[in-house]
Amino acid sequence: MELSKSFVDVWITYFGNGSLLQPLWDSLRLNYKDYLRSPLFPVALTVSSYFVFCIPFLACDIMGEMWAWIQQFKIQPSRRPTASSVLHCASVTLFNHMFLVLPASVAQWVWRPPVDLPDQAPSLFELLSGVIGNLLLFDFQYYIWHLLHHKIRWLYVTFHAIHHQYSSPFALATQCLSGWELITVGFWTTLNPIILKSHLLTTWAFMVFHVYVSIEDHCGYDFPWSTTHLFPCGFYGGPSKHDVHHQKPNTNFAPHFSHWDIIFGTHSGTSLNIKGRIHPQCGS
Repeated sequence: MELSKSFVDVWITYFGNGSLLQPLWDSLRLNYKDYLRSPLFPVALTVSSYFVFCIPFLACDIMGEMWAWIQQFKIQPSRRPTASSVLHCASVTLFNHMFLVLPASVAQWVWRPPVDLPDQAPSLFELLSGVIGNLLLFDFQYYIWHLLHHKIRWLYVTFHAIHHQYSSPFALATQCLSGWELITVGFWTTLNPIILKSHLLTTWAFMVFHVYVSIEDHCGYDFPWSTTHLFPCGFYGGPSKHDVHHQKPNTNFAPHFSHWDIIFGTHSGTSLNIKGRIHPQCGS
């Protein structure tokens, strides 16, 4: 009986209403209520996360061979971002944020009412499944968008070519995008949690994680702790496969997972990884 009761307690704690996240959520909503309810908060969260996550990868590029242990994980070790390429990507990013993100944020602040903060935190299972669900939905949306913007030349030249100026991507190249692409990505990132009825804490976790893995895909390094190594059989793409996309643009269109590329025949996992190793694939 005691064992059964303990099992029920654990189940409720991780998957039910007795969430492990409740103390965290209570602290956030009681102490930072005005900030969290603001329509500006998600924008501030994602923008600040972007620049914070870029810094470590940018430091790896700047330090170069002085950090020899780090450089062994460089996907294209002979190609490093130049000062001019870093400045170009930074200027494009700042321009987009100044003339697109900032006006959109101000408009939201003026027209949208403050959001309500629910009393109940999501369960840990709800948060994790919600983050994965949002990533999977975004993966499908962006795969179609990305494929069309490569197959239709006018779309590619007009809206997507700027992102392919660099065949050896680096962290700051993540948001070296046209305004149209940035708006599209931002729209889906905002809409998808609404479609999936995600809790606000789940929504924010998804937004931050989505920013991180997008930067990781472009960082130019395949570290042992990269997200791709958390999934078996190459199910998650990661930096090595996205690096292939920048070298062979008609492959690996999905931003995160590999299943859509496998289904539609656009998958390429043949790129050599660091020191000539190949990412393991199921059945290979």
